[in-house]
Amino acid sequence: MRTTAVVIILQLVLSGLAQSSNAQSAEIDAGWRKMFARESDPPAPPDNPLSLDKVTLGAKLFADARLSGTGDRSCASCHQRERAFTDGRRRALGLSGASLRRNTPSLWNLAWGKHYFWDGRADSLEAQVGMPIEDVEELHGDWPTILRKLSDDAELRAGFKLAFPDDPLPSQTSVRKALASYVRSLISPPTRFDAWIEGQPQALQAAELRGFRLFTGTAACVLCHVGWRFTDDRFHDVGLRSADAGRAAVPGGTPGLKAFKTPSLRELTLTAPYMHDGSLPTLSAVVAHYSGGFVSRPSLSTQMNRDLRLSTQERSDLLAFLRTLSSEEKAAPPRGAAGLR
Repeated sequence: MRTTAVVIILQLVLSGLAQSSNAQSAEIDAGWRKMFARESDPPAPPDNPLSLDKVTLGAKLFADARLSGTGDRSCASCHQRERAFTDGRRRALGLSGASLRRNTPSLWNLAWGKHYFWDGRADSLEAQVGMPIEDVEELHGDWPTILRKLSDDAELRAGFKLAFPDDPLPSQTSVRKALASYVRSLISPPTRFDAWIEGQPQALQAAELRGFRLFTGTAACVLCHVGWRFTDDRFHDVGLRSADAGRAAVPGGTPGLKAFKTPSLRELTLTAPYMHDGSLPTLSAVVAHYSGGFVSRPSLSTQMNRDLRLSTQERSDLLAFLRTLSSEEKAAPPRGAAGLR
């Protein structure tokens, strides 16, 4: 996040903590509405612009078990739409039957991401989508075998020709680009919170609005969960006991700092259990972890380094707000492909 954005957030948070007049409160809300305004058009790199044909092909490949060495597992096996593209498990299940190191993350709104995986080891979606295919505990796919099977499918060959007319034969590059395009198309549905941001004052109930004031004020959740995606795309040590080195084991990470990427909070009522290791089973447990006095904000001013303990009522209000970040639909269709040509 740029330094200027951090300064703006701190100013808004500190203003909200202070006693404000109605006029000042309206001005603060206007600042938050600008900060949380949704973006609609997913960005894409110049060498892989979005198109409906690529997204359509990518959606088919996402559910295609031929990408796995066993032929019975696909990307969709762990990233299930009805669970906001997670799997409901504490940690993903490997091919050997053992649990993997980390919780399966949601795929909503990754088009705007800067780093991928909990430790940020992939710097593009094109790089990210290939890693599970090759991982021996995830799909354990063999590229020559994968490409031969895809090439043998006449209908799929036609899909590749439509998506990549200049290079129509299935290749590792085109598979990665199609899968990345599909993931970029996954934009989470608008919620009641978005309606409030757009100026509908009755969209949030009193408890939910109080929760938003806590989120952007005393609880200071917004310092990491910022913007309409509710993530700063940074890495933090959030105080969980774990042998997992996280970002510290990745080039560019800080040795000894067990930091993990801030997850988005969109559709979070469907993504339990929570945290990189799935160690917190409910949203209540997450709020308890952060509101029980845990502080990991050494870079903030002394004004913000305060006791974060919240009352029972405050925790209830904060949970009420967090639930407004999930849509009423249990399995919303991807929205990013709308209007693509």
